[in-house]
Amino acid sequence: MTIIHERVETARAGTNPTVICRVPSGWVVLCDMQHLPGYSILLPDPVVGSINDLSREQRAVYLGDMITVGDALMDVTYAFRINYAILGNSDPALHAHIVPRYLSEPDEIRRGLPWSYPKKTLGARLFDYERDKELIARLAEAIAKRL
Repeated sequence: MTIIHERVETARAGTNPTVICRVPSGWVVLCDMQHLPGYSILLPDPVVGSINDLSREQRAVYLGDMITVGDALMDVTYAFRINYAILGNSDPALHAHIVPRYLSEPDEIRRGLPWSYPKKTLGARLFDYERDKELIARLAEAIAKRL
């Protein structure tokens, strides 16, 4: 079982505080690292190994949900752009990183991957429910308007 499986199980149980909302293909959650406010992950429900395990129709729904989250992030966070990544190297289960990028980021870092920041920066602003609950509510509302 991967961390993706665990996160989906806790989302279903209503015990995952990072959950933003349910979407047709799964769950939208805030990433544990919030050095880029709004950094989200789309978790499929049910969990599958990769996007290649989905039917054509399921792929379209999953990718559509991913873009819907990106659109909501643009509106809520005023991000400059959104980066999308489906990797599955560390956690071998489908999940999509949906990452707002900001003009306030240093150019050399903004042009790289969101995890290109120094390790001390990556861990400096972790998910905090009390701080992030308003962002969660605003994102959930923005996503719901698009579904």
